[in-house]
Amino acid sequence: MRLRTSFYLSVCTALLLACGRPPELIGIDNPEVPVASVEAATKHKIFLASTRQASETVGALYSAERAPDLGLASVVVSVPPNHVVGELSRPKRLPPDPRTEFAIVDPVVYDNDQAFIAAVNSELAKRERGARDILFFVHGYNNTTSDALLRLGQFVEDTEFEGVAVLFDWASAAQLTRYVYDLNSALIARSSVRDIGSILARTNAEGYDIFAHSMGGFLVMEAAKEQALAGNFNTARRLQNIILASPDIDIDLFAVQLDQISESVDVEKLFVLLSEDDSALRASRRIAGGVPRVGAADAAQLADLGVIAIDLSEIEDSSSGSHSKFAGSPEVVQLLGQGLNNAGTFSRHTRSTQLDQLLADVPIKVVFE
Repeated sequence: MRLRTSFYLSVCTALLLACGRPPELIGIDNPEVPVASVEAATKHKIFLASTRQASETVGALYSAERAPDLGLASVVVSVPPNHVVGELSRPKRLPPDPRTEFAIVDPVVYDNDQAFIAAVNSELAKRERGARDILFFVHGYNNTTSDALLRLGQFVEDTEFEGVAVLFDWASAAQLTRYVYDLNSALIARSSVRDIGSILARTNAEGYDIFAHSMGGFLVMEAAKEQALAGNFNTARRLQNIILASPDIDIDLFAVQLDQISESVDVEKLFVLLSEDDSALRASRRIAGGVPRVGAADAAQLADLGVIAIDLSEIEDSSSGSHSKFAGSPEVVQLLGQGLNNAGTFSRHTRSTQLDQLLADVPIKVVFE
């Protein structure tokens, strides 16, 4: 009886949380305090490739439904002047106040690949040579388009990423109770990762970093595996790093995925951010029948597979909880900024003194063979 009561309480809590989501805010400016009027706010142009259907709901842009074709768009994420590293001040009601809250404005939908590529190239040209890289960000389970854009905007701001950010916005239902829907949406999106990869390869980017969170890591590894088996993965040789933050991947499946992509990508460029106290991955492990998830695995076990494991287990200052320490901890986002803006910072070939300087007084462990 106690187990049944606990189950019902868990379900009710999940439903209440799902109903209490903050509002969607894409394209909603404040008529009294427009984003453009807040000069001290930082603005980041972010591009989107979406497998969601377009939505007519105000503030949504894209829905939770799956689309047959890839949608291409861009927005501007405004970061308030009072922003604190690691925190995401999302408005609880509309319109947002850009003086104290994040906002998402100026949505543009591109009719074709050429228009999208031209817009990306225009942004790349604003950067100096050596900084014309693309950060390809893949969100995780239980995300709306607004959720993912806000998180990416905050991440770009806090890491001080110098290049151009592109969000891969796959069709998450954004409901805690629809884990299986999200899992299947991720699988369906694999071919679209190939498509956007082909589009980005036609831009003037000097290099690419892939950053995937949670179930997004599962999607990235499955897409990489499919393309590697077809001989189409990283053919332009501009891929710099693959960073998986709290990946929601079966540890045994991960070993197989690594083996299948090893001939196409150097696994020494693959980093896993893990935390053994990850509460979300504990729940995912129960759903998966008790099989450990990569994002909560033992760092030494991952290092034995050839990847570089960054153990965040002792980080306790994450404002976004144990599953999103990559963005919620000031120490972690700043460390990632060093890695993204200086290719090879965490490489096993990097001098240990450099790593020691970066990790001084920070409870982060980098583990590799």
